[in-house]
Amino acid sequence: MHKKLFIPGPIEVAPEILQAMATPMIGHRMPEYARLHQGVTTKLKRLMFTEDRVFLSTSSAFGAMEGAVRNLVGKRCANFCNGAFSDKWHNVTLACGKEADAFKVPWGEPITPELVESALSTGKYDAITLIHNETSTGVMSPLPEIAQVLKKYPDVVSIVDTVSSMSALKIPVAELGIDCCVFGVQKAFALPPGLAVFTASQKALDRAKTVPGRGYYFDFLEFAAADEKDNTPSTPSISLIYALDCQLDRMFAEGLERRWSRHRELAAFVRGWVAEHGFGFLPAEPYRSLTLTCATNTREVDLALLKKRLGERGYAFDDGYGKLKGKTFRVAHMGDMQLEDLKGITSEMEAILKEM
Repeated sequence: MHKKLFIPGPIEVAPEILQAMATPMIGHRMPEYARLHQGVTTKLKRLMFTEDRVFLSTSSAFGAMEGAVRNLVGKRCANFCNGAFSDKWHNVTLACGKEADAFKVPWGEPITPELVESALSTGKYDAITLIHNETSTGVMSPLPEIAQVLKKYPDVVSIVDTVSSMSALKIPVAELGIDCCVFGVQKAFALPPGLAVFTASQKALDRAKTVPGRGYYFDFLEFAAADEKDNTPSTPSISLIYALDCQLDRMFAEGLERRWSRHRELAAFVRGWVAEHGFGFLPAEPYRSLTLTCATNTREVDLALLKKRLGERGYAFDDGYGKLKGKTFRVAHMGDMQLEDLKGITSEMEAILKEM
């Protein structure tokens, strides 16, 4: 039995996307692929409101995130940490042999402009890492306000993870001044996992030229050279790129404003259900994610049992991540989900909770 996915990723994939992945194969050095690649990167630039280079990487987003650290951290990196994945990014930075400091806030709290200002005002750092939407805690940090701080430090290269937010709300990469924006496709893009997208500003490419030990697979300069030919340095996941091309067309057919509005409506519905049924929220109201809700288990429900019962009814449910397991639960509301999908899982949750 297929369990309908309401976990924070991967999420449900539409039949049209799966069908697009069945498109007959082409060679990645053939003109047919160059046309596909150019079409996809052009659409991505439109979605992201940027004319910066947009690269396609056959990897998880963490591959591109590690690559960004290897390419863009010269002197020392400030890693801003407010959950499991941003904590991990600090560990990755150190594992790459880079000098780095972690600026940690408690899980459930956002990264604030004041914290970023405090770190960068020391003059120690030439790069930062930041996760816009921390999926372990359901916290969305105030990216526009943080971007205003970053503009005061033109020598600092910004590396921003929008893995679970890109396409669910407007993220104007050029206007914000993000030097390297990274995301995967298995969350708000609602594609199967295995493909990452990342941007590189001219500042980022200039920095990469000065940094030794970039490796090869994620060398930004190799990506830039391949991009001149509408291609990738090594063999890409062509089937996933067909899927991405299809999904971008579907996004524009829906309309970006409508897509963003739908995500706000879905978030409001889940938040309303959580409050109505006596659960709390991990993040404070201004910082709650638009793509997943992280609720606190104030009713002290047996979340493992709830997860098991939902699984028996055909729903995949998350009973908390890492040290929050059993203390929180997360419900995704992103990608191609509609209100009826969420009504389906919440009605089942209500029925199970009455039995427990």
